[in-house]
Amino acid sequence: MSETADVVVIGAGIVGAACAEALSSEGLRVVIVESGAVAGGATSAAMGHVVVMDNSEAEMALTHYSRDLWRDLAPRLPAEVEFQSCGTIGVAADEEEMQAVRRKSLLYAAHGVRTQVLDPAALAEAEPNLRPGLYGGLLAPDDVVLDAAAAAHWLVERARQHGSRLLTACVAALEPGGVRLSDGSRIAAAATVCATGTWVTTLLPEMSIRPRKGHLALTDRYPGFVHHQLVELGYLKSAHGNATESVAFNVQPRKTGHVLIGSSRQFGVTDPAVETEILRRMLSRAAEYMPGLERLEVIRTWTGFRACTEDKLPLIGPCPHRENVYLATGHEGLGITTSLGTARILTDMIMGRHPAIDAAPYLPSRFDAAPAR
Repeated sequence: MSETADVVVIGAGIVGAACAEALSSEGLRVVIVESGAVAGGATSAAMGHVVVMDNSEAEMALTHYSRDLWRDLAPRLPAEVEFQSCGTIGVAADEEEMQAVRRKSLLYAAHGVRTQVLDPAALAEAEPNLRPGLYGGLLAPDDVVLDAAAAAHWLVERARQHGSRLLTACVAALEPGGVRLSDGSRIAAAATVCATGTWVTTLLPEMSIRPRKGHLALTDRYPGFVHHQLVELGYLKSAHGNATESVAFNVQPRKTGHVLIGSSRQFGVTDPAVETEILRRMLSRAAEYMPGLERLEVIRTWTGFRACTEDKLPLIGPCPHRENVYLATGHEGLGITTSLGTARILTDMIMGRHPAIDAAPYLPSRFDAAPAR
């Protein structure tokens, strides 16, 4: 038994959901194939931070483009997405980091991104629960916090309203003319988009993707305890680094009054269980910046795995040696931010248009993938 579509999107996390919504809005017949639940993978283990990052020109371009798309979409988002334009403050703990704040401010300004340099008094006024003695920070007022899982569900529903179909099934193999499912049935399609995160290597073993484990903790409701997404400047410098294991201060306010605490990063770990020592280190690091966190009750802890590439940029575009297969993976910790931008870039490619930003840095062909067997 088989069916026909214009595009098959494999994966209904935030990236796959965004791709399905963008493609179906062009009038294409889209089938979304998801083996589990919508937003059931890395999306449900994300902080939902929409942020402009500056580790490279390519990262700056994609995150800036994508953040603007989220802000444009905001008036249409339902309440359950909990869209908050709370801004991000990168906190400087010493003079060296404060010098980095000033450099970043100039860099962001050159790219049209609004920022404000905060001195110690302004930082303390913005976030009274930060410890005394910090040197200041960099406020990016247009950064956003949202409920990533709720956003993915909404994007899938939007895609269905445009005529997409959501199919709960497992893709067994990619084929030049579509996909074969585990039950032996096929979906014929002119294009296939693989948006399966760390699972991409089960279908495309030649892809160089590594899983990176992260821990999160959620407190009970403490409205007003934190007002902005807060990250230590060391996190902004090293979040996409190659250290096998690290923790950093990363705290987020939620509209519900809960406080979301991150973050940890681990390579070479496949067990999804919460690791007590990593969690302890993560919470201890957070308390170094906000001592009052120690008084808050943590009601939930969990982990997730993010897909990471060698150069810290996602894979967006045609898959080498795989006819009519497109990739949308490898976003690591920026999948929520860059989901909308990724979807627009892929949709433009499939529709034969030039993307709004230069897509060359994200093309999978930049890696020497082995020919498919």
